[in-house]
Amino acid sequence: MTPLMEFLSDKWWMVFPLMAFAGRWAGGWRRSAERRHRRRLELYALKNQQVEAEKASTAEVRALVAAHDATSRRWLEYELDVGKLIDFPLMTDVREPLTVAFLRAKREADGQRPANPGDLRSVAGLEAYRQAVNNFAVALDVAEREARRIRDSKFSGPERQRLSTASKLLMIAENGAATPAERQAAYKRARRELDGLVVLPDASLAALERKISPELDAGPRPAQFHGG
Repeated sequence: MTPLMEFLSDKWWMVFPLMAFAGRWAGGWRRSAERRHRRRLELYALKNQQVEAEKASTAEVRALVAAHDATSRRWLEYELDVGKLIDFPLMTDVREPLTVAFLRAKREADGQRPANPGDLRSVAGLEAYRQAVNNFAVALDVAEREARRIRDSKFSGPERQRLSTASKLLMIAENGAATPAERQAAYKRARRELDGLVVLPDASLAALERKISPELDAGPRPAQFHGG
């Protein structure tokens, strides 16, 4: 019999505590492995949650940018259409508090807008942009409702007649069936009628002149008119 077997034959009772120790060791190792596995699962879930949160934030920023663009397009319908500005002169009258509030809200939204949707990651930045876009849209709604309500009611009878005349002249200036001389003369007369009544932004004038070019003479551009 080998020495090991002789030893075990005399110490057979030690098998039980050794088995218990081995069982405890195996159980401890298994529990440690389970804890490591659970931790890996938790970290994986946390990482997925973070990725999903970033995706959700980017999607929200894209939606806000789309809403921002839609509101800007609504404003451009006024800024690029002189006829519409004649119908609703309040939209460019900076003496009107609602117009001033809208333009201020527009500047704020434009200033908060990210260059790329993925650039806006902070909760505070996202909330600031969301609020700015909402204020921009609301301010335009309010200004539009007031502009449509009062239309040209703040003008005197003769001033309203001038606005009407300017509107008709602009139709001639934009009419491709008219001769170049007729279009040019109509444009210049319309500008005189509007002088002191309606503020025409540079963008409005540029859009109008593109429509009737090349009928307009090349040369220095007339000075910007301002409402009186």
